[in-house]
Amino acid sequence: MATAKSNVAARIMISPAVLLLLAWMLIPLSMTLYFSFLSYNLLSPGMERWIGFLNYEYFLTDPAFFSALTNTLILVLGVLIVTTIGGTLLALLLDQPIWGQGIVRILVIAPFFVMPTVSALVWKNMFMNPVNGLFAYVAKSVGLPPFDFLAQAPMLSITGMVAWQWLPFATLILLTALQSLDREQLEAAEMDGAGPFSRFFHIILPHMARAITVVILIQTIFLLSTFAAILVTTNGGPGYASTNITYLVYSQSLLQFDVGGGSAGGVVAVIIANIVAIFLMRMIGKNLEA
Repeated sequence: MATAKSNVAARIMISPAVLLLLAWMLIPLSMTLYFSFLSYNLLSPGMERWIGFLNYEYFLTDPAFFSALTNTLILVLGVLIVTTIGGTLLALLLDQPIWGQGIVRILVIAPFFVMPTVSALVWKNMFMNPVNGLFAYVAKSVGLPPFDFLAQAPMLSITGMVAWQWLPFATLILLTALQSLDREQLEAAEMDGAGPFSRFFHIILPHMARAITVVILIQTIFLLSTFAAILVTTNGGPGYASTNITYLVYSQSLLQFDVGGGSAGGVVAVIIANIVAIFLMRMIGKNLEA
């Protein structure tokens, strides 16, 4: 009886926060859905009219949509590959007893705390600038012409920037998983004659599988909405070469003042993100049950 009363009291106490969270999510989503069915341009106030699914038709048949969708997938997959493999290797390195281990771990994790806008500006102006950047200086010093990364390889450049920022997160999660591994199991395998690669592929990697799936899920959800790195470096260009779904929605809504079309794009982006999240959750569920 006391437990039932405690559960009711707990629900009553937490209900304001839950209602506030629901309102915080549902009100903007409802407004976005409503605007997506309107012909609503900020340059023509008072001319709003109901057009049904026409905004969705325009957005999905726009050639820029397929370019943006391809770039989004390239960015997500590229960053996941770099951070998963790089994070595993860094976790293995940081798990070794080395001098100044604590300082090294702090330095490796530090990029994750840099704001995305600041990180992108540093990469754009200090490293990838074809005139004054560090990479241009190194190329000139060995007699090679400078390479304009953001103009000639925009998606590769942005993928590298974003991967650099997310690599510490993956390293931290994977290092935590690696340190929970029973050392006696590794010592026993080594005494039985298992080499470093055998121990890694048959003991360490299976133990880290759950942590890897969690890293993939969390990063994918955030990477689908990558925006700051594109805005401050390429503005989606040249052309649509570095435009992803998020930047395309921003472009239609705030650069072309098409609230209706941008809202339809936002709904499509939410649907895509949910499809990916559901797929990954199912994958992680199977992994956790294994």
